[in-house]
Amino acid sequence: MSADQLFQIVSTLVLPGWLLLILAPRWRFTMPVAAVGLPLLLAVLYAVLIGQHWGEGEGGFGTLDEVTKLFANRYVLLGGWIHYLAFDLFIGAWEVRDAQKHQLPHLAVVPCLLLTFMFGPAGLLLYFVLRFGLRRQTGV
Repeated sequence: MSADQLFQIVSTLVLPGWLLLILAPRWRFTMPVAAVGLPLLLAVLYAVLIGQHWGEGEGGFGTLDEVTKLFANRYVLLGGWIHYLAFDLFIGAWEVRDAQKHQLPHLAVVPCLLLTFMFGPAGLLLYFVLRFGLRRQTGV
């Protein structure tokens, strides 16, 4: 299978998890799917992909130039994309669980989830700003 085909598959694969987190955060299957099932499936795909294609090109992690060379291999680049997809979804699920634990309104968390989906760390930052901001206001 080509890297482009795999890219399309994995990019679509995470969408149900994000939709569950946004639309059905308390449904009994949301966390098993979004926090465990999909991230684990992506982790397996990542491990297989990196295992098959590591060492095919040049590069490394010592400098930005080495990382650029490393990601010149489309399959290694795809591995990096899968890495983002898996960890961003995992963090989104954590945000939902943590918000429920601290009794934050889910509608306030949705923008954080959308930002986490698109820009991972920025969404996590927004979630912490929300969490600690509401905690100060409400004492939650």
